[in-house]
Amino acid sequence: MGATAIPHQIMLPVSQRKVEALATVAQSLATLSQMCLPGICPSCWAFRLPIIQGGTLTFLTPTLAMLSLPNWKCPAWTNNATLVNTSSPEFIQVWQTRMREVQGTIIVTSCFQIFVGFSGLIGFLMRFIGPLTIAPTITLVALPLFESAGDMAGQHWGIALLTTFFIVLFSQYLKHVAVPLPSYKRGKKCHFFPIYLFQIFPVLLGLSLSWLLCYVLTVTSVLPAAPTAYGHLARTDSRGDVLSQAPWFRLPYPGQWGTPTVSLAGIFGILAGVISSMLESVGDYYACARLCGAPPPPKHAISRGIGMEGIGCLLAGAWGTGSGTTSYSENVGALGITKVGSRMVIIAAACAMLLSGIFGKVGAMLASIPIPVIGGMFLVMFGVIVAVGISNLQYTDMNSSRNIFIFGFSLFAGLTIPNWASKNSALLETGIIQLDQVILVLLTTGMFVGGLMGFILDNTIPGTQEERGLLAWKQSHKGGTESSQLISKVYDLPFGIGTRYCNVSWFRYLPACPRRLSCDKTMDELKAAGQKTSVKASLERNSEIGVDTRI
Repeated sequence: MGATAIPHQIMLPVSQRKVEALATVAQSLATLSQMCLPGICPSCWAFRLPIIQGGTLTFLTPTLAMLSLPNWKCPAWTNNATLVNTSSPEFIQVWQTRMREVQGTIIVTSCFQIFVGFSGLIGFLMRFIGPLTIAPTITLVALPLFESAGDMAGQHWGIALLTTFFIVLFSQYLKHVAVPLPSYKRGKKCHFFPIYLFQIFPVLLGLSLSWLLCYVLTVTSVLPAAPTAYGHLARTDSRGDVLSQAPWFRLPYPGQWGTPTVSLAGIFGILAGVISSMLESVGDYYACARLCGAPPPPKHAISRGIGMEGIGCLLAGAWGTGSGTTSYSENVGALGITKVGSRMVIIAAACAMLLSGIFGKVGAMLASIPIPVIGGMFLVMFGVIVAVGISNLQYTDMNSSRNIFIFGFSLFAGLTIPNWASKNSALLETGIIQLDQVILVLLTTGMFVGGLMGFILDNTIPGTQEERGLLAWKQSHKGGTESSQLISKVYDLPFGIGTRYCNVSWFRYLPACPRRLSCDKTMDELKAAGQKTSVKASLERNSEIGVDTRI
């Protein structure tokens, strides 16, 4: 819910948003979140775990940095909401040209993620990326957005703090309270089954209650009707009648904003978001496997997952969602709560969200959420993202002055340098426009600056593997004594691809495909010993007891 509603809400200031456009973008993101490839195929084809994909916040910071360039800053006349006709061709051209730029940049940078995934390069890069690189990178995804969160919550602090209160109440204080709900099961028929509703839907429940309160205050005229009055944006009708005007059915399509455009500055900026998204996804894969009771994912499954996420970003860019796609960390948390790790459940949920995205009313509903309600949600969600980034330091020795220096310097540089660069862009001019744009976007993207500083310092300052946290990091992601049969059953390609079908000699050399079959290796060894009869008997015995010896 949060990752679907957040990106298009922050992309432009409040006064520059076209509500109908927000509804369309939200609908496109909801649809593309679970389109055939980005939503359903990861569970079927990629890393074969019950994890879902959708909009990501890691693209948000570099996108804002790109849109802050002089040639993409919104005209001054759009800053006054009372003077803007959102239906005029001039205003439509203003926001659609920027959407096309974001759209084209995501398409190009997604090709890099596809290459890194399917080439197996992600496994090589992870040798040099440790907790001291990941911690400042993930932390700086949300930390620079404090101003946006404060501006939106400041439209009505009462509503914003109430939303925050509801989310905290449900997620922290009432998470162990089970709500008996009617259920049906063969043999027991109708009965009540306890479900931890507050723990599963804290954000959705908090938004709904605050939204309902805003509606009541709007109907009773408690909230001011004047557009310039404080608290007006807390009204449910502050964005017009977008819900009634939205069509019941609308199928998003590629290029709906026009032909995508690309700039070199945007490509380098969004690449920082792509790298952060890949790092976050790798952590989600291991966490999902641990919660599902599955063995840790092998390298070929991780490579397929990253490559498939790149394809998802490619489709998201083509459809013009304004954001890429990545694995939902919230989905991993839900697995731990519900204890449901079935692929079919995730595929069914993806199909349901795909259908909901086709209904125009769903996108309009997301776009009509009052601004202070979203601001209250931001206070919680951005804080959690920052804490998740810092939690990666648990693997390192924080009693070491080396580690304290690296993290502190990286984090502070990720805040200071972008702030200075945005205020002194003239000092960075080299005379080459394209180079100036690249430098400005990179230096104003905090997650790139902080992550780069952490990467360089962690790999150059002397330190032991244990001190850097690499030993504990690898140990937490290291498999136990799981048999190759279990790994094969979970992570092999579906429908017998690579085993019964398409089992060619060169198939096992592809980085995103399963490695050499264990039964083949055993057969070669036994053949060398002249025990062909034992091979046949062994295979027949495995077949009788139902053991799958494929990898």
